[in-house]
Amino acid sequence: MLDEEELEAIEEFRFSERLPTRAAAIRELLRRGLLYEEAELPEDATKSTDFTVLPDP
Repeated sequence: MLDEEELEAIEEFRFSERLPTRAAAIRELLRRGLLYEEAELPEDATKSTDFTVLPDP
């Protein structure tokens, strides 16, 4: 589940990349994330809410 800010970020990405659907945008973001080798997961993340689409303010 995504909050409003996360949905807005996905929609902005979708339109900037001219993707046809939100699902296509999410698949593309997942593909890019899986290809990014230097990604670091939060060390103390224990709940699904610890993993967010947007960085903390």
